[in-house]
This record gives sequence, structure tokens and C-alpha cells, in this order.
Amino acid sequence: MIDLLVAGGGPAGLATAIHAALAGLDVVVAEPREAPIDKACGEGLMPSAVRPLRELGVAVSGRPFHGIRYLEADGERRAEARFRTGPGLGVRRTELHAALAARAEELGVRRVPLRLEFPAQTEHAVTVGGLTARHLVAADGLHSPLRRALGLHRPTPPGRPARYGLRRHYAVEPWSDLVEVHWSRSSEAYVTPVADGLVGVAVLSSERLPFEAQLARFPQLAARLPASAATRVRGAGPLRQRVSARVAGRVLLVGDAAGYLDALTGEGVAVALASARALVACLVEGRPQAYERAWRRASREYRLLTASLLWARRQPVLAERIVPLAAALPPLFRAGVNLLA
Repeated sequence: MIDLLVAGGGPAGLATAIHAALAGLDVVVAEPREAPIDKACGEGLMPSAVRPLRELGVAVSGRPFHGIRYLEADGERRAEARFRTGPGLGVRRTELHAALAARAEELGVRRVPLRLEFPAQTEHAVTVGGLTARHLVAADGLHSPLRRALGLHRPTPPGRPARYGLRRHYAVEPWSDLVEVHWSRSSEAYVTPVADGLVGVAVLSSERLPFEAQLARFPQLAARLPASAATRVRGAGPLRQRVSARVAGRVLLVGDAAGYLDALTGEGVAVALASARALVACLVEGRPQAYERAWRRASREYRLLTASLLWARRQPVLAERIVPLAAALPPLFRAGVNLLA
């Protein structure tokens, strides 16, 4: 019998599989798509993600960045904070996925081209897609079919606007060694140096408008970019996903499938890596039910800071004061950035 079956071969699923293989478990990843897989992503790995990747033996190339800069859309005010614990890494999502897939293959992790959706559990095993394993990990993304099949999905409360993300790349030399976050009245634009001669631009907003219309709200940023983009637009959303529990019998949720607040703080991959490590540790110790509490510990700072920023973003008065407040209180801004780093 398979020790661990992982549904989903994105970063969260592959990190879980790598941890499991390093722990001596027989692990299989079910993923119908061939690597590398692209998706809408800010593509900035915080230092809290770079270190775990190195510990897993995942060799990924990219462009280092050394902190975060907040700017108003017109460029009038700005605040920046540099990391104290080493650089982050701007890296194409395809490069990250290819590196994780290569490490998993090196460790003997098998991949089967299946999409898993309706698990059946007994006291000792879980069966899905014709495969039986001691445990199943749902790492099948933001809109996880397994999460819904298990009855763990919770609808978003009415009246709270959904947020969406769009991303594309521009062939221009990065002009900063920081990730820039440009703030307008209703959206944010993230600029990440991902390679020599290439930046990624991701826009988050509750308004579903074309990328060009979103970018027009940031005239200072738009003026720095070439007229033509290097890649097509990729989108994701709604971003907020509420989950009632991360454990259902012998099924455990990790990554975006385990619940998601927003991409505001750029911590999605770092939280996924920390959660994957905690999940496998709980299985090795024979305490799968302990994973719920371990997940909450691993995601605590992300949830606290992201929820706080989202709350401020929804307040009409505060939304326009986020950058001025960060500029006026540099020690507080530095502390927040380095807490995530």
C-alpha cells in the first residue's frame, strides 16, 4: 500500500512529496499536467521560502531581492524595508515548479497522470482514482475539488468583495533590488525582478478589469514598462478561500487547498512549504490530527498580517493612508516586513 498519495503536483504538493520521501515514506503524486506548470503568481519568494527550499535540496535559479518598497500610485510617497535575514528570490513560477519536480523525481517520487476528486475512506486507508494509500494529501489548489468533496469548503460571507489577481511579464532590466508594491485607491501592483532583463507585474483588485485597464491606474509604473508585454496575462481568483478544517479522517489539506486569505503579503509559497513540513512530521509521528494545530502555527503570522492589511484596505480612509503611514513609521514597517521574512 502507498504510504502517502498527494493530489496535486504544484509547489505545495511537490514539497509535501519531497518531505515524505526524505522521511522514508512511499509517496505518489497524482497530477494530470506535465511539468513545468505555470499559474498567476507574484513570483517573489520571501527569505522564509528560500531557506526551506535550500534545506529540501531544491536548486532554483532566479534574481535575488533584498526587501520591500511601498509606493503610492503617483510615486509621491514611498516606504521601504530591507531584509535582515538574507535575500528573497524572484523566480519564474515555471522555474520553481521545474526545480521542485526535478528534486522529487531524483528522490524516486512517482507521478501518475490523474486528477483525484472523490475519496472513499476506511479506518485504515483512503481510496481515490483507483489508488489506495494510508493517507491522502489534498494539494489541488485554490478551488480544490477534494476540499469540496469532503465538505470542508465554507462560503465567503456576503457583502465582502472578492479579490482577483492578474500577472504578466515585461522584458526590461529590473530597476530595483526590492519588490515594489504600488498602491492605488482600489488595487495594488507588484513588481518583482525575476531574471536579468525581465520583471513580473501582478495586479490585485476586487474589480474585474482587463490588465491594461488595471495597469493604467499606476501611471508611474506604466511609464517604466515597454509598450508590449513578454508574456500573456494569467489570472487567479477569487483569492479568499475559507476552510472549516485541514484534516478529515485520513485526508489532509495543504497549500492553497488548506485555505487562503490573499496574496497581499506574498507569503503563499512560504506558508505552503512550512505547512508541508509540518504535515509530514505529524504523519511520521503517527499524529495526523495534530496537523490542524501545526498548520495554524505555521500560518499564524501570514494570517495576522494579511488580515490586518485587508481590513485596512477595505476602510475608505485608511486605504489611502497605507503608504503614508508606512513612510511615517519606518520601524513598524521594517518590523512587519521582517516578521514575514
